[in-house]
Amino acid sequence: MRWAPVLALTAAYPLIIYFSLGRVEPRYLALLLLVLAALRWMAGGAQLVQARWLALAAVLLAGSTALLNASLPLKLYPVLVNAVLLAVFGLSLVRGPSVAERIARLQEPDLDARGQAYTRRVTQVWCAFFALNGSIALATALWASEEAWALYNGLIAYLLIGSLMGAEWLVRRTLRARNERAQA
Repeated sequence: MRWAPVLALTAAYPLIIYFSLGRVEPRYLALLLLVLAALRWMAGGAQLVQARWLALAAVLLAGSTALLNASLPLKLYPVLVNAVLLAVFGLSLVRGPSVAERIARLQEPDLDARGQAYTRRVTQVWCAFFALNGSIALATALWASEEAWALYNGLIAYLLIGSLMGAEWLVRRTLRARNERAQA
């Protein structure tokens, strides 16, 4: 899978930055953002436009880091990722079909109106999540210690993503069972 290296590096990014700050000058850590940008550019695939915008924004953060030799632009990368995901999910609500509907149709091509409404709501929930998560990521980058930034962006945010995915799976399973009982 060509996204595997991008996802792995993005997931590990906050911890890599945390353990490197104070040991490596920020301008050299900017290379990590450049690697992420290059990987995103090459792995663009179906979401080529979004991947390239994210890659270009990462290059700007890397350039700012190198120019200023400051860690703040490095710590803004999780904010950038959340902003792009919010934009992708939000635009899918406007242009349709929603991101969740596209994913659902991979398993259920003939998604009924009820399923479309549900997937639209799921996409809205993810939009709210990305807005909140990005805001917290920004707050930790601007005002929290490096330890708190790394803890939130390198662990807590992933636990929240997993929790939201698990909760949605349980809700979907419950609703599907309820619908099957009503149709029987």
